[in-house]
Amino acid sequence: MSRDRQAILYGLGAVALWSTVATAFKVALAWMSPLELMWLAALVSWALMGALVIKRGEMLTALSAGWKTAAWAGLMNPVAYYLVLFAAYDRLPGQEAMALNYTWALAMALLAVPLLGHRLTRADVAAGLVAYAGVWVIATRGDVLNVNFADPLGVVFALASTLLWALYWLLNARDKRPLLVGQWQNFSVGLPVLTLLLLFGPGFQWHGWPAFGAGVYVGLFEMGVAFILWQLAVHTVSRTAKVSNLIFLSPPVSLLLLFVVVGESVYPSTLVGLALILTGLGWQQRCQA
Repeated sequence: MSRDRQAILYGLGAVALWSTVATAFKVALAWMSPLELMWLAALVSWALMGALVIKRGEMLTALSAGWKTAAWAGLMNPVAYYLVLFAAYDRLPGQEAMALNYTWALAMALLAVPLLGHRLTRADVAAGLVAYAGVWVIATRGDVLNVNFADPLGVVFALASTLLWALYWLLNARDKRPLLVGQWQNFSVGLPVLTLLLLFGPGFQWHGWPAFGAGVYVGLFEMGVAFILWQLAVHTVSRTAKVSNLIFLSPPVSLLLLFVVVGESVYPSTLVGLALILTGLGWQQRCQA
């Protein structure tokens, strides 16, 4: 099997898992608070990554260096990013939170201008306008001339998550740590913070096996296996564009699963807004290829 074909299989595996997480978020949040879900998922992901670091013989490296970076990176991801993201899913229909979160790539392009000195092209601006027109359609649920959002705080949380995710990856552009080591260190910093927030906040309650299973699924697959598969895809493929376009397969599958499993009726405004967002993302990627 060629390296590119292997990379595409890795990428398809990651996208397949990401397609299920909006449903898993909504299922888990039906019982648990965002903080409870975050703590459980982070614990599972930390254990998985730690086991993989040990298996790869990198634990000595993980324990001896890189903690200055982890000190701030762990507060951004997993703590800030996922708490804000789960808060968005807690307030919004899964279809809306998922679609709005997909604008992180455009947020990254915009933030790269002041942070990395990148140049913003006309195509970047045009793609951004198209995509954020889709955001407006989703946020107003199709009533585009009305600024009274159905849940303005939920929309703020969803868009804030895109900024945090984009900022995290931009600030990590010069991170020299091995990827898996870096993620384990970040979760090693974030997990105690989440534990303290949980202990001095709502505490952790037992909500039954379905809720527990959904939380474990989020930590194991969304934060763990999907991340590993995607990194394998990016580092195996000869040209990143060959796998980056696979992300466009995820939203339609996510909408179908939300309809079948959660019972969400798909709003026409979500379909229109998501089409605009994906058009903007596709335009931007094509111009950068």
